[in-house]
Amino acid sequence: MRPDLKLVAVDVDGTFVRSDYTYDVPRFRRILARMEAAGCRFVVASGNQYYQLRDLFPDCAEKLAFVAENGALVKDREELVFAASIPRQTVDFVVDVCREYPEVKNVLCGLHSAYCQRGTVSQAFFDLTHIYYHRLQWVDDFKAVEDQILKFAPTVPEEKTWDYYHLFRRRLAGRVEPTTSGHGSIDLILPGCHKASGLRRLVERWGITPEQCVAFGDGGNDIEMLRYCGHSYAMANAPAEVKQAARAVCPSNEEDGVLSTLETLFG
Repeated sequence: MRPDLKLVAVDVDGTFVRSDYTYDVPRFRRILARMEAAGCRFVVASGNQYYQLRDLFPDCAEKLAFVAENGALVKDREELVFAASIPRQTVDFVVDVCREYPEVKNVLCGLHSAYCQRGTVSQAFFDLTHIYYHRLQWVDDFKAVEDQILKFAPTVPEEKTWDYYHLFRRRLAGRVEPTTSGHGSIDLILPGCHKASGLRRLVERWGITPEQCVAFGDGGNDIEMLRYCGHSYAMANAPAEVKQAARAVCPSNEEDGVLSTLETLFG
C-alpha cells in the first residue's frame, strides 16, 4: 500500500481501456475501493468529451474527477472546476484556416455539446465521432454555434498527422496550440491548456503535491502530465518519446497494465 499517493490520473484510449473499449469493471471497483481507503483520488484524464468519459464509469462517476478535452474541462465529482473559453474572434479565425484544407474533418467542442458542420463531413464520420462525443449535433455553420467553446478536434489523414501539427502550430500561433496522440487526431486548445494544467488545478484544490501523483499514458498529449507527476508510467504500447517522458513503463492496455500496476501500488 502506498499511503503517500493521493492522485492517480489515467488516459483512456490506448491506456486504460483495451482496443475493444472494455476494461475489467469488477477488478477496477476493487482497486478503487482500496484507493478510497488510502485517501487517493482517481482522475480520468483524456482528450475525449466529459459526457463520454462519464458514461465509461456509470456506477462510480460521481466519485471521480475528470480532466476532459485535453485539460479544457476539469470536474471534481459533480462540480465544475474549470472550463476553457476560446474567444469568438479566435473561433472564427480557426474555422477559416481549417476551411482552407478540405481534407481536414473538423469537430467544434463546446461546454454543452460537440458539433459537426453539414456539408463538410459525412454521416459515417459523424457516427464515428459520436463514439468519443456522446453529445454531438449537426449544425449549418460553426460560426453560428452559441456555446462556450473549449477546443477544436480536427481529424486529418493519418500519414499527415505531424505535417498538420506543424502547420497548425505555425498558422495558429498565439491563438490556439495543437496537441496530438497521433493517428490523425489533433486537438487545438488554448495555450497552456493541457492535461498537466488540469491536474495542477486539482492538486491545488486538494492541497497535495505533484510528488503525490501518479499518471498513466500512451500518447503525445500525455507527455506533460507524465512529466508533471512524481510517479508516471508509459504503456508498453506507447511510442519512444512517451516512454522517455515517463519514469517507468508498465504492461500494455491490452494486458490491463494500469490495473495490474495499481494492484501493486494499492495491494
